[in-house]
Amino acid sequence: MRFSTRFSVLLFSFLLSYFTTPVMAKPTSIADVNIPMKLKKVSKHVYYVQGVAGIATDNKGFISNAGVIIGNDGIIIFDALGTPSLAKKLKTEIRKISNKPIKKIFISHYHADHFFGLQGLLSPGVEIYAPAGAQKYLARDGAEVRLNERRKSLKPWVNESTRLIPPDHFLNKDMNFTFGGLDISVLQFGSAHSDGDLVMFVKQDKVLLTGDLLFTGRIPFVGGDNVQNWISKIDEMEKLPARWIIPGHGAAFQDFKKGSRLTKNYLSLLQQVMTSGVDELMSFDEIYDSTDWSEFKDLPAFSSGNRINAYRVFLNAEKAALDSQ
Repeated sequence: MRFSTRFSVLLFSFLLSYFTTPVMAKPTSIADVNIPMKLKKVSKHVYYVQGVAGIATDNKGFISNAGVIIGNDGIIIFDALGTPSLAKKLKTEIRKISNKPIKKIFISHYHADHFFGLQGLLSPGVEIYAPAGAQKYLARDGAEVRLNERRKSLKPWVNESTRLIPPDHFLNKDMNFTFGGLDISVLQFGSAHSDGDLVMFVKQDKVLLTGDLLFTGRIPFVGGDNVQNWISKIDEMEKLPARWIIPGHGAAFQDFKKGSRLTKNYLSLLQQVMTSGVDELMSFDEIYDSTDWSEFKDLPAFSSGNRINAYRVFLNAEKAALDSQ
């Protein structure tokens, strides 16, 4: 009887412990990525990493740029790259030059290659900012569809632990603040390249970070529905007294007019030929086949992206024509 009673007590204690012990959440899994990545210094406080020119899944997803601003007592990151693994590697590269805490992350726009990396940068106290309009992306079914596609095309660097991270703050107006001795301006540009775009200007260093409002070394990706606004925002950025410009894709540059020429010329051509063609009641194929693409046809991403870009601008030109009737 004593054995039986003791056994019953032990069994009861085990069951009580089993069913009342909290189940720990499965830890986030971020795989390491073996890819060259090096911080490039453009000014006293500003660095960036540069992805390769290519489509979204090239170079293990490392195709876009991210900026790093180091103030007296902390760090700002501008864009989070395309996978948590890439962002984790970015953080490792930052730690080679500074042990200051990451305090703020600004996402120029909510496209996968610029914000899917957020999980690799999160820590307690970090605040994430994004432009108003980003919530439209997050609300669409396409956001989860894109994540699931990346779980296949960029596995294991995007995996089942990867999730869509919303910002803590949606900005619907310009933001000016002082950060560790630096005066920072964040300019909200509305819908241009995407549903919402912002740029950052570091005043003391005269460095402008543009996100995908500027591309160098490859054709731009047209993701938004307002190419004309995009072109006008390029004109606005030219008025800033920037010594260095860091685009969303491609190498940083100093001559704004020269460095922005590719993006502006490409967008202007798309807008002109598609609007004129729609006014002449031409079909998309007729417009596309009659357009001289020679200035851009040898650039990376042309074969995979140009027709899609042109068709998106064509649809918007058709919509604008119908709305004006």
